[in-house]
Amino acid sequence: MAQTNVLVVEDESIVSKDIQHSLKKLGYNVVGAAATGEQAVKLAVETQPDIILMDIMLKGEMNGIEAATQIRSET
Repeated sequence: MAQTNVLVVEDESIVSKDIQHSLKKLGYNVVGAAATGEQAVKLAVETQPDIILMDIMLKGEMNGIEAATQIRSET
């Protein structure tokens, strides 16, 4: 069975690392991590993850909902 590819979008570094560690222990393949909506869109287009764990309240110009909407339209 193929591993599920996951993109983690979280602006709190410690929380992001904890999520990534937990996912890896559970057998998921973490394809990347982003701290901003803009980074999330770029990484999602590049890596084509199976699932994205998205924080809604992100630092920067784009929140998680806006990033998810843009990712949906570009992939």
